[in-house]
Amino acid sequence: MPVSPTPDPSTGGPEETRSARKRAAILDAATTLFLRHGYLGTSMDEIAALAAVSKQTVYKHFADKETLFSEIVTNTVSEASEPNYADVLGLEDSGDVDADLRGLARRQLARVMQPQLLQLRRLVIGEAGRFPELGRIFYAQGPERTIATLADAFTRLAERGALRFEDPHLAAAHFNWLVMSIPLNEAMLCGPDDPATSADLNRYADAGVRAFLAAYGPG
Repeated sequence: MPVSPTPDPSTGGPEETRSARKRAAILDAATTLFLRHGYLGTSMDEIAALAAVSKQTVYKHFADKETLFSEIVTNTVSEASEPNYADVLGLEDSGDVDADLRGLARRQLARVMQPQLLQLRRLVIGEAGRFPELGRIFYAQGPERTIATLADAFTRLAERGALRFEDPHLAAAHFNWLVMSIPLNEAMLCGPDDPATSADLNRYADAGVRAFLAAYGPG
């Protein structure tokens, strides 16, 4: 789960390219160490050593550890949420709502349950007292954005008679958490020792869609 794109040598001169590569190396090293040791357990010296750059270079790109941590969280959540957003946008024109909702649910759940994203979610929750804004960013760019986009798509489907509800946002939240809540809560509270299999996740996704359509289907 990279936190920054690979620099494109064609977009700048040699110095800019070297700088971009060092920045990417710092972000990757910091991600590894934050997820392994937590925020307090990671030092800028360790990040510099793993990135194979000087400590001065780390501070040239990032003013302090808090800034570096914030960028990792923001970038990672944005990159993880973008495929979900694109997926939901394609739902508006669905010709088979049942099948397309199951496909959407399976893909979204598989993305949310990626080990590194789960680790980052745990870390952000653990640091919520120290960095409350990061928790808000994680929620706004993750679940909140997905639910808002789902509400718009569900409204279009309801206009076609494919769904029925009074509150599109509530229906979207129900869909999201009917699919996500069981495996996500298990992963958050029980840790990585017994991860859900692909078959488990598909079963949760399909069951969530069935429950959703029983409540919000056309009748």
